[in-house]
Amino acid sequence: MAHRAIAVCTIVGGVISPLLSVIYMNRFLKHWRLTGRGETFRAHVVSYADDFVILSRGHAAEALTWTKAVMAKLGLTLNEAKTSLKDARRESFDFLGYTLGPRHLPNGGRGYLGASPSKQSVQRVKAKISELLVPGNKGAWDDVRARLNRILRGWSAYFAYGALASAYEAVDRHVYDRARNFLRQRHKAHGRGVDRFSREHIYGELAVRCLRRERGRSSPWALQ
Repeated sequence: MAHRAIAVCTIVGGVISPLLSVIYMNRFLKHWRLTGRGETFRAHVVSYADDFVILSRGHAAEALTWTKAVMAKLGLTLNEAKTSLKDARRESFDFLGYTLGPRHLPNGGRGYLGASPSKQSVQRVKAKISELLVPGNKGAWDDVRARLNRILRGWSAYFAYGALASAYEAVDRHVYDRARNFLRQRHKAHGRGVDRFSREHIYGELAVRCLRRERGRSSPWALQ
């Protein structure tokens, strides 16, 4: 029987703060263990702060109903916008910045369950890069580059697992476009600045981090 998942549930309530959310989540997990719900629902809970996923073999709907009832007793509710029932072998879902679910190897290879940075995670790091590399930033290039590389280093350190090639390529492309435009305007280069600020120049002499280059050949890791 295929695994099913209650994807990315988030508890919400009037009293919730980061600390209280952890306390309430721990109470929920303790009650889950003491009542033997893992065995009853053939399920496993994966949680971080107030976000969690319940993986279940054949009893996901029952697990979701039970979870809503327990949360109600705690004076909490689930965030309906982030709560859904998924067939984890056929449908993908987002959790902690990753998209998890079925993937396929190139050239018609067999399918597998895997992970990759979510579209929202890629968009968020792009937004940070764009915010830094605005023409109005008058900081010295060495300082700007150092901040840019810290953003890229931190993001890639977190997203170092799974199928990374397309996400890394998208971020690298965005970095190059923004860095080229930033430098073109700063140095008043003609046209689009491609000749003066080529990819080789920006990722070479100017020492901007290139995620694909640092990662080297990236292979997806199956979650099986």
